[in-house]
Amino acid sequence: MASQGEDDLQASTTEGFKVGEKKTVEEYAKLDQNDESLNRWKASLGISSSPAIHVDPKDQRRCVIKSLALEVEGRSDITIDLTAPGSVEALKSKPFTIKEGAKFRMKANFVVQHDVLSGLKYLQVTKRKGIRVAKNEEMIGSFAPNTQDKPVYEKKFEPDEAPTGMLARGHYEAASKFADDDGHEYLKFEWSFDITKEWK
Repeated sequence: MASQGEDDLQASTTEGFKVGEKKTVEEYAKLDQNDESLNRWKASLGISSSPAIHVDPKDQRRCVIKSLALEVEGRSDITIDLTAPGSVEALKSKPFTIKEGAKFRMKANFVVQHDVLSGLKYLQVTKRKGIRVAKNEEMIGSFAPNTQDKPVYEKKFEPDEAPTGMLARGHYEAASKFADDDGHEYLKFEWSFDITKEWK
């Protein structure tokens, strides 16, 4: 498959929206400490006094995607450990199999380190025989760095249903990426899947 066009994986924008001023975790923690509603908001982000963890102190990425999984109703999850060498490259050559009409969803485990992550989103473009058949964008959210109390975040995406019928069966290719409001990319990869009449 030729590399997906850059325009295909661009996040949608809202006219007039501006990303807010960046603050460090320490600045957020000290911000209006007596404001109850602000304290609830900080807690929802995971800002706490628990010590932060780092995947690798030399790794300057703010977000590290550790694994992706395909969750299918009534079947065991298919999980890809993205920390294993060559795992991202192997995604393209080892397609997932999804039975037509099956209900499924993706889920991701990730770690946030160094600073607050603002507006993490997942973008995906799906093509069949070179023609774009779908573009998905899912907001994951904003997160404080992981702590010893919460060492990893898990995001389950919106459920989906595989198409059915002879015309829907076949091989699909996809390009995906995780990016934030500032346009930083944390993982970009190509992968593929087959829609089949029965599970293989």
